[in-house]
Amino acid sequence: MLSDDPVAHVLYVDLSKKNFWIEKRNDLFEKYIGGVGVATQLLHEECPEGCDPLGAENPIIFAVGPMTALFPLASKTVAMFKSPHNNNIGESHCGGRSAIAIRMTGYGAIVIKGASEVPLYLAIHGGRVYFRDASSLWGINTFTVGRIIRENEHGQGLRTIMRIGRAGEELVTYSCVTTETYRHFGRLGLGAVFGSKKLKAIVISGKRSIPVNDSKQYQKLYDEIYEAAITSPVIKKYHDLGTAGNILPLNEIGGLPTRNLKEATFEGASRISGETFAEQYLGRRLACSHCPIGCIHIAALREPYEDEPYFYKTSLFSYDYEPIYALGSMLGGSDAKGLLQLMHQIEILGLDVMSTGVVLSWATEAQERGIISEKETADIKFHWGDYNAYIEAVKLIIEQPNEFFQALARGVDHAAYKYGGKDFALSFGGNEMPGYHTGPATHIGVLIGSRHSHLDNAGYSIDQKAILAKEQPSPEELAKALLAEERWRQVLSSLVVCFFARGIYQIDIVSKTLQSAGFDLTPDALNQIGEEIHREKYRFKVREGFSMDNLRLPKRIFETPSPMGKLDEKCMREAIEHIKKAI
Repeated sequence: MLSDDPVAHVLYVDLSKKNFWIEKRNDLFEKYIGGVGVATQLLHEECPEGCDPLGAENPIIFAVGPMTALFPLASKTVAMFKSPHNNNIGESHCGGRSAIAIRMTGYGAIVIKGASEVPLYLAIHGGRVYFRDASSLWGINTFTVGRIIRENEHGQGLRTIMRIGRAGEELVTYSCVTTETYRHFGRLGLGAVFGSKKLKAIVISGKRSIPVNDSKQYQKLYDEIYEAAITSPVIKKYHDLGTAGNILPLNEIGGLPTRNLKEATFEGASRISGETFAEQYLGRRLACSHCPIGCIHIAALREPYEDEPYFYKTSLFSYDYEPIYALGSMLGGSDAKGLLQLMHQIEILGLDVMSTGVVLSWATEAQERGIISEKETADIKFHWGDYNAYIEAVKLIIEQPNEFFQALARGVDHAAYKYGGKDFALSFGGNEMPGYHTGPATHIGVLIGSRHSHLDNAGYSIDQKAILAKEQPSPEELAKALLAEERWRQVLSSLVVCFFARGIYQIDIVSKTLQSAGFDLTPDALNQIGEEIHREKYRFKVREGFSMDNLRLPKRIFETPSPMGKLDEKCMREAIEHIKKAI
């Protein structure tokens, strides 16, 4: 198995010594498939216990799966590292072209070790790695860096460019890595890990063919999946409005976090809805490589130059539900143009938009309550929906002129620990909350999820089913549902399949697609692999200090009614106990 497929090849790059080598790791890929399964094992191998997340010993691991470049909607790259944001496992997924570029270059995973003394970027073209001087790129924004590298690096075949902005250089713990201008490794601070290694960017290009078993069966299966994708009503929704289409439905049921979750409905929701963005700002749609859907929605923001009449600049950047929630309702802002201007500033600097929005919402309420004053905020007066103030604050999070903005640059947990306001500091496991206040499952799911993300187990979906059924599941039922979903997602994240397509890639289909890639795995075997990967991730988490005995549930989530009424902390703690025993 895998003998003719380079997906089992791992590229190792040492930034300290400026060398690289390739190892064939059939042992990992045959047992853990690829993607998150292989990346987790490489993290165990390469990340020393207790290492400094911003130290040279912390590795950066990228991994793709055996279905990458073979089947539609299998176009994600998994990044794993130790997070500087919560000092534990860091996992982020990104679409675009990165996954297929890595596969076309001949690798199933890339491990980046060490740290450079001077800024550099990596150029990985086929079987060669080049260490390029990036001193002239240091301090330059994400958009401009991408343009410069595109003009200077040509390579062959499909190309991807990953890069950081000033946020990563300044080690903001929730800085991101941007790829293809419109996609991101967004959460938990991969950008800061890049910055700590003086790694400004990575460009990857490659061109090769991928072997398959039984070409006729492969073509038949490919057509079946492709047809299911383009006819799916769920995926059509993602094409038409994208996830921004969730704004109005969540607001209608009372599950849209507003003004730091002081409320869960927003009176200005219609002005920042997916429909409004599509009608007034949608410039075009894009798709990840090898995806027929085109769910990436690009906003076109046209603004006049201040000193040149009738001259305009048009900025293009992607939007979806999470950025609109984080910079819209969470900040009490319904000015779509102001929201886009703030989003553009965040994109240029290379911050994670969700964490930034939650940090700013906490700061607004903290100033409102008198916990902080204009002395801490450098004379900025935070008011809900004041985008000019928020844009200035984002710049100061990068510049860090005083202790307050240094604290904000480390996230809401750290800021609340230093200044107070923990009860309304909305983070779970050290990661700022996503945009769902739908019921207990969403908050439990983020709290116990292996990367503290709403993408771990989609707890909001469990809440939604309970809302429709008008029946609250028991704590034990909640625990079982969350664990079952998260364990299966480990398999999807090892393939690596976009979660939008999880309804298409059911277990029988996954077993068949893997046969085309040289694997012989029954549905039972796949479920066992999912459980094993989940355990391995928790083994790393516990090794680095994680414990379910001291998980913090923010008091605010119990104060603001959800669509299921006020949440019961006792029942939620009981569900967490069931999950703890199962893990």
